[in-house]
Amino acid sequence: MNCSISGEVPEDPVVSKKSGLLYEKRLIERHIADYGKCPVTGEALTMEDIVPIKTGKNVKPRSLTAASIPGMLGMFQNEWDALMLSNFALEQQLHTARQELSHALYQHDAACRVIARLKKERDEARSLLAQAERQAPLPASAITAVSNGKRASEEEDMGPGAKRMRHGVSDSIIAELTECNAALSQQRKKRQIPPTLAPIDALERYTQLSSHPLHKTNKPGITSIDINPSKDIVATGGIDSNAVLFGRTSGEILSTLSGHSKKVTSVKFVAHNDVFLSGSADKTVRIWQGSEDGNYNCRHILKDHTAEVQAVTVHATNNYFVTASLDATWCFYDLSSGLCLTQVEDPTNSMGYTSAAFHPDGLILGTGTIGSTVRIWDVKSRGNVANFDGHTGAVTAISFSENGYFLATAAHDAVKLWDLRKLKNFRSFELYDQDTPTNSVDFDHSGSYLAMAGSDIRVYQVGSVKAEWNCIKTLPDLSGTGRATCVKFGPDARYLAVGSMDRNLRVFGLPEEDASTES
Repeated sequence: MNCSISGEVPEDPVVSKKSGLLYEKRLIERHIADYGKCPVTGEALTMEDIVPIKTGKNVKPRSLTAASIPGMLGMFQNEWDALMLSNFALEQQLHTARQELSHALYQHDAACRVIARLKKERDEARSLLAQAERQAPLPASAITAVSNGKRASEEEDMGPGAKRMRHGVSDSIIAELTECNAALSQQRKKRQIPPTLAPIDALERYTQLSSHPLHKTNKPGITSIDINPSKDIVATGGIDSNAVLFGRTSGEILSTLSGHSKKVTSVKFVAHNDVFLSGSADKTVRIWQGSEDGNYNCRHILKDHTAEVQAVTVHATNNYFVTASLDATWCFYDLSSGLCLTQVEDPTNSMGYTSAAFHPDGLILGTGTIGSTVRIWDVKSRGNVANFDGHTGAVTAISFSENGYFLATAAHDAVKLWDLRKLKNFRSFELYDQDTPTNSVDFDHSGSYLAMAGSDIRVYQVGSVKAEWNCIKTLPDLSGTGRATCVKFGPDARYLAVGSMDRNLRVFGLPEEDASTES
């Protein structure tokens, strides 16, 4: 007999006193506990109404389907069919999930594209607004229309090839530059070497302290370095078209400035108002304004050059700056408005400028050319007052000493030192072979040390016209490229920041235990 609930032969049979029906004991117990009635007749039922039946335990009851081979084959076929149906249902669910995921990824990609387009339109609108604000103070006849981010009306009105109208360097600006020059010259006479300056024996023990991958791996290479000494922030310009601001103390990237379409060739901090400048091979210069949250926003995009911008240098007043380009011109800008006050052409230089730097007093500008000549300019008159010849190849870097007397220039052949009082070369350093140029030179702020970068980094103690300039330390280029592209002294020459043709910024200085002992 079979159980009235399962339809199978019960292993532990019981019978109901009321209905006389046979059940499996465990099944009827569970049903009575849940419902308290007979599962067949619906009458009230308790366990007291259930009577167990004694049966032989020698042979375990076998279901009818498992009692023969055809029955077992049928049972296996049913289980197989159920398994296939379950597998098909799972595949259907997987296909549906994949479609939903694909749709979600498509929506995410579309949203990212929309956001990128909106950001681009926002940046263009900000640029147009900034340029419109720059034009607002001008007379109505000089107000220029903005077309594709350029001041175009002057070009259209004056025809192709015509020169843009410049405001010129006013008498008040010249007076400001002269006053700054007089003040700095007076201070220089009383200048003393700061007691916090790193001594020579400390520089002799300099080693690599850290290496930081700041730029992209697909376009490696750091082309320019500058340091904000008050905040100990290092800025780097890269071939990846980004400028990166790095906190040396924190060891973290503070901001990545994107916007240039080609490599960033020059970066400069402005000492006040948290302003930063970047020049690029895309022919533009950008003025970045820092905000309270630590980010930098592009305030102006300057498009006065017609070829790659190779150098940016800030005047000692921190109110003006100069850019030099391969178009053989240099531009003098007002920092607050972003206006080009004058653009100076050099008819004798048809190959363009590769470097530029202000004299510490601010009335002299030095520029290096592709044609291996160093030109010295009077900023007030914008006249070429001296030329230094003798290099071979493009002049890659220029650095004035803080004492105001010495100028260091780097080119393919050597590093040359010039006496600005007698306008002559008094010493040359031929550091490398003819296939290895010197890419960078930098005097520290005190004028006590001079760093040079090429296939390695060398630090010299500054001497005089007659006294020797001794090499204190030679540091290897650890990038593996054999080409250190830029070098910059930190505050008080306490460390050296070095960029190479890989994507890493390297910091050389005293190890912590030596630095603490030295201090």
